Amino acid sequence: MTRHNAFTGPVPADQITLRGPGELADALPYVVGFHPDNALVLVSVHGASGRFGGRLRIGIPRDPGEWEDLAAQVAECLVDGSIRCEGRPDGIIVFLCREPGPDETGEQVMDRLQPLAHQVRTACGALDVPVLEAICISGGRHWSYCCPDRRCCPPEGTPLALPGTTVMAAAATFAGIRMRGTQRELEARLAPLRGAAAAAQERALDRASADLLPRMLDGATKEQIAEETIALVGKVLRRLADAPPGDCGPAADDWDDALVEDTEAAALLLGLQDRETRDVAAEWMEGEEAHLALRLWRALARRCVAGYEEHAAAPLSLAGWVAWSTGDEPYARIALSLALRADPGYAFAELLHHACNLQLDPETLRKCLREERRTRERGPVPAPRTRPRPAVSQTGPRTRPKTGAPGSRRSRPDRRPHHRTTGSAE
Repeated sequence: MTRHNAFTGPVPADQITLRGPGELADALPYVVGFHPDNALVLVSVHGASGRFGGRLRIGIPRDPGEWEDLAAQVAECLVDGSIRCEGRPDGIIVFLCREPGPDETGEQVMDRLQPLAHQVRTACGALDVPVLEAICISGGRHWSYCCPDRRCCPPEGTPLALPGTTVMAAAATFAGIRMRGTQRELEARLAPLRGAAAAAQERALDRASADLLPRMLDGATKEQIAEETIALVGKVLRRLADAPPGDCGPAADDWDDALVEDTEAAALLLGLQDRETRDVAAEWMEGEEAHLALRLWRALARRCVAGYEEHAAAPLSLAGWVAWSTGDEPYARIALSLALRADPGYAFAELLHHACNLQLDPETLRKCLREERRTRERGPVPAPRTRPRPAVSQTGPRTRPKTGAPGSRRSRPDRRPHHRTTGSAE
């Protein structure tokens, strides 16, 4: 028996008791915030009551040769993160989610993923943390890799409960929380444009690259480009504020796409490739401006069309950061995962994704960004005014000018004591 409480999911109610693999499988979308697809999900379990703790979700590689290393990495990451945040977990629950391919059944998917489930269990056991349950979800059914009892876990699998009929669904409805669909649907809203719109955006990016890149390589104009980029962000955000969408689904994406011109999107995408400029843009992270910024970052991510896919790492990371900052961890994980897919070595996305998975408090980063903004708004600190110092010879000690020498203000008898001068000679 495992208990699920407000710490592990979006349901801020009293503890909800989940019994057996079936209820665990039905609760997974509420644990991660959406219906995962092609994902390996690990959830730590703490205490005698089985309280859910940290979660980790990662895509399942197509190549089984990568599974063993993946299993070791995710097990170590979850255990180490849990130790730092809330203590060593008493167990781990594993979910393997993948939809059947053409001419494939869910049972065949379950059989194909069984080696990965075994490798994850072995990796967790090597860290002295047992896997309490490992569940495969595919084709609307679920299987347990741990339960040998065919009466409760038959070989053909068990159908998932109808949407909205589980205890977790009831609690979410009571709390006013709406499930936002599948992982694939959420990712599609961040995917690049297609067709004529994509061709037009690619031409705008080509023109902007030819104009901006030479300027960006010139250190004298880098700061100017950064200022232009941030000013353009503010301009577009004001436009978005004046035209709120009437819907919150894909229609809202079309609305925002129409409000951002191709040339503006190109200039912003290229400008945000600069790390310092991107960090300034991350300061739009709270209140109403955060929701406006999220609309803009999503729109820019969709403008990273063919040939410019890697440029999506910046707006996707910003979208993930804003989502995490405003408490939307599930969406943050999706955006940050896509950022790392666009550029696997993008450090900003790596750090945010790791912190989000460990359920760290984003307030620490918000404080840093607030201080950066205050410092910048105050302007540069003026240099302290100091009295000019005399020039010092680099080849020997400074000598006293001779009496009556040219350049001396007046002659000074040799018998007067010599005092070190503090001003330059006139």
